[in-house]
Amino acid sequence: MHVQTIPNRNSNPTILLRESYREGGKVKKRTLANLTKLPQQVIEGLRQLLKGGKVVENFNDAFDVERSLPHGHVAAVLATLTNLGLDRLIGSENTRLHALVLAMIVARIVDPRSKLATARGLDDDTAFSSLGELLGIHCADEDDLYAAMDWLLEQQPRIEAKLAEGHLKNGCLVLYDVTSTYFEGRSCPLAQMGYNRDKKKGKLQIVFGLLCTVEGCPVAVEVFAGNTGDPSTLEEQVRKVRERFGLEHIVLVGDRGMITQARIDEELRPAGLDWITALRAPQIQALVQNGSIQLSMFDQVDLGEITTADYPGERLIVCRNPRLAADRARKRQELLTATERKLEEIVQATTRSKRPLRGQDKIGVRVGKVINRYKVGKHFDLEIKDNTFSYQRNEARIAEEAALDGIYVVRTSVAAKTLGAEETVAAYKGLSTVEQAFRSYKSVDLKVRPIHHHLADRVRSHVFLCMLAYYVEWHMRKALAPILFDDDDPQAAQAQRSSVVAPAKPSPSAVKKARRKRTADDLPVHSFQTLLQDLATIVKNRIKPRLPEVPAFEKVTLPTSVQQRALDLLKVRL
Repeated sequence: MHVQTIPNRNSNPTILLRESYREGGKVKKRTLANLTKLPQQVIEGLRQLLKGGKVVENFNDAFDVERSLPHGHVAAVLATLTNLGLDRLIGSENTRLHALVLAMIVARIVDPRSKLATARGLDDDTAFSSLGELLGIHCADEDDLYAAMDWLLEQQPRIEAKLAEGHLKNGCLVLYDVTSTYFEGRSCPLAQMGYNRDKKKGKLQIVFGLLCTVEGCPVAVEVFAGNTGDPSTLEEQVRKVRERFGLEHIVLVGDRGMITQARIDEELRPAGLDWITALRAPQIQALVQNGSIQLSMFDQVDLGEITTADYPGERLIVCRNPRLAADRARKRQELLTATERKLEEIVQATTRSKRPLRGQDKIGVRVGKVINRYKVGKHFDLEIKDNTFSYQRNEARIAEEAALDGIYVVRTSVAAKTLGAEETVAAYKGLSTVEQAFRSYKSVDLKVRPIHHHLADRVRSHVFLCMLAYYVEWHMRKALAPILFDDDDPQAAQAQRSSVVAPAKPSPSAVKKARRKRTADDLPVHSFQTLLQDLATIVKNRIKPRLPEVPAFEKVTLPTSVQQRALDLLKVRL
């Protein structure tokens, strides 16, 4: 039997249930029923039954979903990594070690965890995303990932050289800054006590420095022992730029604590490199006292360029930011008030009737704790005796410091015809993009800490993995800016500033996005983290029909309009 459709010239076709039979050596057909008036879905169902299909009374009973793996966020990051060519840059051969490295980079962006947890997420039996399946990793443990980390560290010099080749050239600006992060455990030789930026008392730490392009794209990272001073890390960067990257001349941009006079004299000048940095407060004070800087110049402008014999062959760009001045004045007043409150407690302790505080040494210890805590001891005149303690503000010293509020001086060896005053200041302020990278590294996205590795090389490889992950994230953020809270129109933002010294302002489009929480095409605005979570709801489902002769198949969730927009911006196809 079969269903046959017979067309009619002037009306709807006739649909018949017919049967074929043989008579006298000929094949003939007979009509069993006229199906024309039946609903179309009934006709199609009958057609499938006659072809060997089966009737399912409840559609939900027709199949089982064997497994569902979050897929969209992994696919987006992995495709971006591939589009950037980072997979080929890491290694040209598709080995298991290569696949494991790619998996750790993607996992660091979408779901940063320990190496043990990351390995669990790649195993077929315990996977919590499609990452292992996409990379052909069906089983893995932490030892496999450790082996891949060891292999990656061997490739680091070559990878960084290739990144530098693609992003740096002779004469370009290179940003460099360092940070520290605390360490778990005490067995790694890199973990040492040092200046702790995380305010974690008693914690060992490591120090690492990041080289970036002027736009903030990471190029290279170096790990140092936790007791290494910032200036001491510069020598290795100069060697890396000259020898490994093959750049004869660059302009190194670093903060005032990094590029000191000693580093200039001993490393940068001998290497033939230029620099952009800033002066410390005592150096600025000395220039004011000798008349090189006239504070009256800021009555009309907020930026001026000077030269002085104290810095031969250099240009000094003097800037004053009113908002920064107000912030420093407010903070100073708060610290002075807090210090006075604590000092007054000591005064009361020396005059109380019961068990008064006595002895210069005991009083001095209490006073020292207060002064060291708030770092404004230089603004107080203290008098400590055996039985009494008194204090008062040094108003002259406070006024002297307040006169320099909001003033900073950028120093550079680059000629004015090569880089103007405003361009030089903008380059120095570009160090904020490295600070943004450190925030992403340490807390927001990649979570470089806590660090549990015991071997120095594993720590270095872990930090390098995080740098490669940030390299991918940096490009993703740039592409996704129209649907993120990030400013997607930096030129319009720059046009609003009266000068490079003035505080940065978001562009009108960014302000509108932040206010409405909607994009220009009326889609919800995301942060980078919530967008990844949204994309994770695109799931790869493995579906098994309950008919034994029908094989299982995979079906990916249809993207929403927001998800599709993100995939389009990243040029990703699921």
